[in-house]
Parts: sequence; structure tokens; C-alpha cells
Amino acid sequence: MTAVSSTAAPARRREPISNANLLTCISVGIFLLMYITAIITLGGGFNKPQQIFDILNNNAHLIIIACALTIVMINGSIDISVAGVVALVSMVTVMFLKGKLWPAEGMSDGVRVALAACIALGIGLLFGLVQGALIAYLDIQPFIVTLAGMFFARGMITIVSVDPLQLTVKEEPGILEIIQKRIEMYFLGSPNKKGVIIPARMEIGVIVALLVVIIIAVMLRKSKLGRHFYAVGGNRQSALMLGINVRKTRFSAHLISSLLAGLAGFVFMMHNVSGNATNATAGEMDAIASSIIGGTLLSGGVGNVIGTFFGVMILATIKLIVVASGLREPWWQTITTGAMLCFFILLQSVILSRRGKGRPALPAWMKFRKE
Repeated sequence: MTAVSSTAAPARRREPISNANLLTCISVGIFLLMYITAIITLGGGFNKPQQIFDILNNNAHLIIIACALTIVMINGSIDISVAGVVALVSMVTVMFLKGKLWPAEGMSDGVRVALAACIALGIGLLFGLVQGALIAYLDIQPFIVTLAGMFFARGMITIVSVDPLQLTVKEEPGILEIIQKRIEMYFLGSPNKKGVIIPARMEIGVIVALLVVIIIAVMLRKSKLGRHFYAVGGNRQSALMLGINVRKTRFSAHLISSLLAGLAGFVFMMHNVSGNATNATAGEMDAIASSIIGGTLLSGGVGNVIGTFFGVMILATIKLIVVASGLREPWWQTITTGAMLCFFILLQSVILSRRGKGRPALPAWMKFRKE
């Protein structure tokens, strides 16, 4: 008898979950745990679907600028001008819609709203071109450049208009009808005291924010530019050796960030229908915190906008829980936000060290070069 040799097919090795996906899963799990706990212990508005939509309606602009921060942080950079751009865009677009920047005679309300959106993107584009060029091609520290951009944007608001501006039903009824449209969902509605079903309402800005999250997520995962963002943020020298145009990649990250800030400014205006120098105050800090809570590392090379989205939801839910618990003073919200941010930074450090990555390194924009 002759032995028949058979070769078994090698078992397929299961790839471990990436750091970005692991941190995203943790953020999603913490949000679900937090919200379910609030429903059980606090009840009230947390029992109604409208609470989720209220969080989304109030934070649509923050979701967009948090996605912008996620891109630049993945790239190993930073952008603290985004909230200033949001405030400037909201003021300029309100002035335009009120006919204070351009004659409105003979122009339909729909055209005026469309032109206001183009103006918002144009302002973001200008900031992105200037800041991206200074950072990528003149090699100036991103923190310094975007800090100057933040001050410039905030200063320009008062030059455009010292007084706060508001769109009113009396003066701009057609425009308000367009920008304040709501998507009504009766199947998620709740009955009032008279038994009438009040539908859950979602603003158009939320749809825009969710589309931004999806588009950026696909871009980061599937496109060559997205892979270049991760490569440059992970190790700039290695990216150069791989033939990646590092300067072009850094420029693109800041250009996209400022464009998203311009879009976020228009979404902010749609929600608040006002222009004010104090709009989006500390928005850049909330965006950075949301990105970190969502699993984006300050050291670069790791991040996911899906996690960033849940980072925004976590921050907003924390503030609601604090208020519902009876702690209505504003400093309690700041304290809990800081505590949650420290918790996630510590969690990231522990997870990366356990997975053999060691302690996260300083990002490139925080390092000082020796001349």
C-alpha cells in the first residue's frame, strides 16, 4: 500500500482590529451605555426620540468642524481657526440674506440662499488656501498659522458688522421658510397632553452633516488621498520615502478643513438664523475634544470620522445629563467635559501600550526643530 499524501489548506489568519476601529467601537459603546443609562435613571426627554434629533439639530455644525479637525489631526497637524471661520461665515451670510452686502431687488429667495451657500464655501476656500500654503509650503507651525487665522476671522466679524444681526419673519419670510425647513417623522413622534402626535423634527443641516461624515469616511478609507493623510500623519519621513508628496498632502488637509468650516458656518446660520461675534465660541475646543473622544490621536496617523461623530454625541449627551441631574451651573458642564476628555486620553494611552505601540508620540506640530 502506498500512502497518499494530502495537503490541507492553510487556515486563514484573522487580522486583528486596527487601533482606529477599536477606539471607534469603544466610543460607540460608551455612548450607547451612557444614553441607555440616562433613559433608565433620568427618563424625561431621554425617553423621546426627539431628544436624539435635538442633539443632532443643535450640533450639526460641530459634527462638520469635528470632521475637519479629524482630517488635519490624522495628518499630524491642527487647525484652531475653524470656529472663527464658522462665526465669520454666519455673519457674512446673514448680512447677504438681509440685502446689506448686495442689492436683493429682483433676486428670488432660493437664489439668494444658494448664493449665500457659495459665499460660505468661498470664505472657507480662501482661509484654506492661505493657511494651507503657509503650513505646507513655507513650513510654518500649524498652531501659529491657524491661531492667527482664528484671530483674523474673529476680528473681521466686527469689521463686517458691530451689531448682531437676525433674520426675521417680518423682513425675510421667504428665506426663513427655505432655511428652516424640517423633516417631520410621525412614526417617531410622541403624543402631547391632548393625545395629539407631535412628529419628530430634523433640520436640513443634520442631513448635510451626516452626508459629510459619510463622504469623509469613504474618502479616508477608499481614496489615495485618504491613505496619504494616514501615511503622512503616521511618519512623515516614511511617507516621503514611499513617494508621497507630503507638502501637497498637508495643503490638501488644511484646504478641506477650511472648506468644511465654511460649510459648517452656513449650517450654523441655518440653525440660529443670526450673525454675532460670539457665535461658535470655543467651538474649536469642542471639535478637538470630540475628535479625541472618537479615537483620533494627537500624534497623527490614527482616526475615524465615525468615531468623531459619536464623540460629538457623547459630549452633547454629557451636557444634557449634567443639566437633567440638577447641576445647571455652566461650570459643571465644563468640568465633566474635561474629565471625559482626560479619561479618553488615558484610555487611548493604555490601549496603545497594551497593543505594543507604546505611549503616543507628540504630533509633528508640537515638536520644536533644532536649527
